[in-house]
Amino acid sequence: MGSRAVVVLGRDEGVAAERFGVADGRAGALYTRTGRAFFPTGTFEDELLGRVRAAVERAELWDELETDWLLLDCELLPWSVKAEELLRRQYASVGAAASRALDAEAEVYAQLATRVDGADELAAQAVARAANAAQFVDAYRRYCWSVTSLDDLSLAPFQVLATEGRVRALEPHPWHLDVLGRLADADPAVLQATRALEVDLDDPAAEAVAIEWWETMTAAGGEGMVVKPRDVVLETTRGITQPGIKCRGREYLRIIYGPEYTAPKALERLRQRGLGHKRSLALREFSLGIEALERFVAREPLYRVHECVFGVLALESEPVDPRL
Repeated sequence: MGSRAVVVLGRDEGVAAERFGVADGRAGALYTRTGRAFFPTGTFEDELLGRVRAAVERAELWDELETDWLLLDCELLPWSVKAEELLRRQYASVGAAASRALDAEAEVYAQLATRVDGADELAAQAVARAANAAQFVDAYRRYCWSVTSLDDLSLAPFQVLATEGRVRALEPHPWHLDVLGRLADADPAVLQATRALEVDLDDPAAEAVAIEWWETMTAAGGEGMVVKPRDVVLETTRGITQPGIKCRGREYLRIIYGPEYTAPKALERLRQRGLGHKRSLALREFSLGIEALERFVAREPLYRVHECVFGVLALESEPVDPRL
């Protein structure tokens, strides 16, 4: 698991300055999903962007895509490189407190079970709760490691959002996988290709292969997968289908929903979640994002692009079911 990052990259410093307003002779910039600078000044950003630009050159993508700039949607790993404070304040503190308290509870109930008939079930429940807390700690630690140099980072580009004169976000997903797979091959030490599996939903055997693939990946520590239609915009009788649905693994969801989310009562609560509003927000954000790209590519005034961006940010602040 990583942090969402948007890479803007010019073929040279002049292009980056003219199209993206990047100053100080830099080739591009790295932003968070809400448009903030990803790294503090003086960290790895320039070196990382230099490696990406060199990889684009080696993959000959400037000429292939007929562009002098790229806008890429990516994940930057590890998660801790951006969310270290969140990890320390929220996850690590919960994990430490839960582990200490529940280990002590399990010990007390174990002693009680040796003295009181019928306390065995309570002792077993306490052991299970302590084990869930330990799994919670293991789950978030899997996505964290120390970053002291560029060698400790990995950038996983998964979508070309736009190039000169063209919005690329609407290209079929296999196109993105091919282009960005070749980009990753040009510098596998820093760039990570996206693993993918194409599934025919009318073929039960293909579905079974996909399920096994997902189970194997998540059991090995993978976060999960995003299910997407082959064509980004897919019309159905109910309108446009969701552009992507995250299917996360069991242990990753333990981070999101808490150590004991697999308990039957917790799962029953989660099954009652209201998804309609969340889906509606996702489709509106998607539409506004595409419109922002269209306006940027058409070189409309910046305020016109910002109208869409501010709309997305406003939708992001809409209250939704907290269990999501």
